[in-house]
Amino acid sequence: MDVTLSTNPRGTPEWIPPADLRSTHVHLVGIGGSGMAGLARLLLQHGAGVSGTDRCASPATEELRRAGADVRYEQHPPAIPAASDVLVASAAIPHQHAELEAARSRDLPILKYARMLGVLLDRYEGIAVAGTHGKSTTTAWLAYTLRLAGLDPNYIVGANCDQLGSGSATGSGRHFVVESCEFDRSFLNLRPASAVILNIDEDHLDCYRDVAEIEAAFASFAGQVRSDGYLLCSGDCERARRVAAAARTRVETYGLRDDCDWRATNVAVVDGRPEADISYRGQLFGRVHLELSGRHNLSNGLAVAALAYEAGADWPSIARGLGTFRGAQRRLEDVARVNEVQVVDDYAHHPVEIQATLAAARERFAPQRLICVFQPHQHSRTRFLLEDFATSFSGADQVLMSRIYFVRDSAGEREAIHASDLVERIAAQGGDAEFLPEFPDLVDRLAGQVRSGDLVITMGAGDIGKVAHDLAARLRGNLPG
Repeated sequence: MDVTLSTNPRGTPEWIPPADLRSTHVHLVGIGGSGMAGLARLLLQHGAGVSGTDRCASPATEELRRAGADVRYEQHPPAIPAASDVLVASAAIPHQHAELEAARSRDLPILKYARMLGVLLDRYEGIAVAGTHGKSTTTAWLAYTLRLAGLDPNYIVGANCDQLGSGSATGSGRHFVVESCEFDRSFLNLRPASAVILNIDEDHLDCYRDVAEIEAAFASFAGQVRSDGYLLCSGDCERARRVAAAARTRVETYGLRDDCDWRATNVAVVDGRPEADISYRGQLFGRVHLELSGRHNLSNGLAVAALAYEAGADWPSIARGLGTFRGAQRRLEDVARVNEVQVVDDYAHHPVEIQATLAAARERFAPQRLICVFQPHQHSRTRFLLEDFATSFSGADQVLMSRIYFVRDSAGEREAIHASDLVERIAAQGGDAEFLPEFPDLVDRLAGQVRSGDLVITMGAGDIGKVAHDLAARLRGNLPG
């Protein structure tokens, strides 16, 4: 097994993972992140000793403590137990972090999260879900469907899902379903047996020069699928089709185009949700009505059907999975309906996602007025995609904007762009937009203006969901005005 795992320029010892992880202690820096917490849960379930640090307590870290992990909230060298065999760092942890520096001084092997995930994936029939958008939903949906089919998969998802019970789990089956992120080229640490490329768009331009470089990374990912494996790609996405040519394995397509292997035809919207006939190379399997809304989720569901079928699931189980999956948390999540005002929360933070989510929300809830409360995520993303963001809110009647959620960016990036710049661009295109940086002010404004028939949707990858829940409490009379 290829495990040259050190990230230290001076060199730290190579870590050879033992066959039995019960003899291993793993220390995770940034243990509370969605992927890192899932990895920690899996390691605990494999019997490994687990410790970790994060900046503050969260439901995820408290759950890990209850499960047996030693979690601390001081990120300094003494937090690394003497018994540690390897240190795993989140992609968000800087190279100069005090715990990483201490690990280097101790010659303790250091892995990034994605590399450790790749080590675990090599023990199973790995199924990697990649794409700029829709990864969490599709990964959770596939794990759920394989469970219904009795295949009891292992999985790790970058979002919580009520129907799965948690963001990760070990199962008795041979499959391991993983969300595979392109940020920092993390997915190039994986060598799955099967994979899907859902879509490819401009994003993470803080670590990619342009969309051509993003395509090149996805092409490398396609080339890493095992030669005896299976690559599925969206036939409706030209970039996905192009990069699939780099694969050394069997390739199939899915989508609405006539030349796709897996197709959705006779598409309709019934009760705000899509339904369609599903066929494979001309063979009709059946008609399904999704629980999820939006044309993008019909595409995601088609990918789930193809991957589940390839993994050995039967069609009745696949159809049940497609028709009963309610989604991952913060994906058009129904927060409350109070006095005929609908409050919804969503994770969308990219222009393509915003457009798709607003369209799906209109189909599902048919509001008289749609108010979008948006929290931009990352200064560099906002700056690079400013014009695309400005046009992406055309499906909203009003946009209220909070300040940009800070992630990874330099002080220079923070000064180069402000949320008010995006508000100005939206207004210049004829949109109704206003900058209200503080959450309490957003809740006050919304509580004072919403009326029967309104849909309020909070949107962003940060902590904007708090506004949705506080608004719902205010409307119920549980939160002081």
